[in-house]
Amino acid sequence: MARISLTPRRTLTLRLAEWYSRRAYGEVLQPALAMGHHPRVLRSYFSFESKVARWKALDPALKLLAEMASAVTIGCSWCVDFGHWHADRLGLPLEKVSKVPDWRAHEESFTDLERLVMEYAEAMTATPPAVTDELAESLRRRLGDTAFVELTTMVAVENLRSRTNSALGLHSQGFSDACAIPPGSGVPGGAG
Repeated sequence: MARISLTPRRTLTLRLAEWYSRRAYGEVLQPALAMGHHPRVLRSYFSFESKVARWKALDPALKLLAEMASAVTIGCSWCVDFGHWHADRLGLPLEKVSKVPDWRAHEESFTDLERLVMEYAEAMTATPPAVTDELAESLRRRLGDTAFVELTTMVAVENLRSRTNSALGLHSQGFSDACAIPPGSGVPGGAG
């Protein structure tokens, strides 16, 4: 159960967020409802996320794997659930994405670069961060400086999302129900 009411006062900002959310995602996102208690935070967060969505230096599949690895490390079921929905929209193989929570046991399912990206996301998400010079340099060489900076910032953005959602007590909203999640994936709402 959420630690804050998901029925905030219906301000113009909240009504606009609800309209956009239904149009873009098919339903109102719980984080928007939680942030609706503070319209200025909601407006600022929406503006921030719309700018983040325009970053295109990093391959979308790598970006999603980094976000998912970070969300799993933090334990944000809302973010993992939404991540499966987003992966489905990107056309990524859901069977592969469903293995992110235990990617080390399924190393053969991921490329060397994908494994490095997930390792980096986990190391960045650790408290304190556990990124090594070798890991960072390996990724920087493979991705280039621009994509490496974007990867680093995306993991930090996912930390913001996941930690906020977890602290507010937001849980799976059922987005993965709209996807063909393979049985045994361990995803809330999945067939496993």
